[in-house]
Amino acid sequence: MNSDNSASHLQLVADKAGGRLDRWLAEQVPDLSRSRIQKLIEQGQVQLNGQVCNSQKLVVQPGDCIQVTIPAAKPLDLVPEERPLDVLYEDEHLLIINKPVGLVVHPAPGHEGGTLVNALLAYCNNLAGIGGVQRPGIVHRLDKDTSGALAIAKTDLAHQHLQSQFKTKTARREYLAVVYGAPTQSRGTIDAPIGRHPVERKKMAVVSEDRGGRRAVTHWEVAERLGNYTLMRFQLETGRTHQIRVHSAHIGHPVVGDPVYSSGRAVGVNLPGQALHAWKLTLQHPVTGDWIEVIAPLPATFLTLLEVLRRRAST
Repeated sequence: MNSDNSASHLQLVADKAGGRLDRWLAEQVPDLSRSRIQKLIEQGQVQLNGQVCNSQKLVVQPGDCIQVTIPAAKPLDLVPEERPLDVLYEDEHLLIINKPVGLVVHPAPGHEGGTLVNALLAYCNNLAGIGGVQRPGIVHRLDKDTSGALAIAKTDLAHQHLQSQFKTKTARREYLAVVYGAPTQSRGTIDAPIGRHPVERKKMAVVSEDRGGRRAVTHWEVAERLGNYTLMRFQLETGRTHQIRVHSAHIGHPVVGDPVYSSGRAVGVNLPGQALHAWKLTLQHPVTGDWIEVIAPLPATFLTLLEVLRRRAST
């Protein structure tokens, strides 16, 4: 499926009974997700034996001739912006980058430009139409001031597959963070629902489920003790907004440099954001099924912070 200005047409003939039309087409055209095929059927873009077919449940019979028209992907109403990207992995289906601190992932009010999506539109000059729109497929996000590994789908199929992996927790995300204090245990699990802060609406907080909180589970372990600070390794079981930052503060060990949840405590190192980094991402390739594991190198400021704290802890 191309992102040019012309529609593409597929002509298929069934050599045997194939079950439901949408399922049969999904098997025959792996570049299209089943939900995308269902939309094309609803839009009258699928013909069966020369007649428009609007039923995705229709059973394909031997000898049936099916034509699929795939409209050209609509351009996303955003301006591509050239920006260097730290690419950790790339093929025709997906891209994994090491996102720097300070980069907003997705456009939002007040951030229509200068985002990762703007940069991706310039970097990937042959993006497929995900959901019929020419756009990079953001399947998970990182906060503006959190760095690290971020996966982007290039095709409709990859987008659907990767979203499913994050939803079913097949994909694993591991983070490194420097927190205040020294936990008494070496590892643990935080199981506390997160929702919008009842007073400060721009913040998240641990909120009971009957008050709008959603279940949030974070596993943690001590990676290195640094005096009154600790390098922690976190693994997410759920993906709530600001989850690690909220949970760390909840157990009395907020992330160093976090301007929202750590009460602005100084550490003596000028950090551009919180000392939180998406260190490792493990996922299954959406086409080959091979496992991919990427390690995102720590930012220079994070490494400087560790050096300073190690030096202090050893004196």
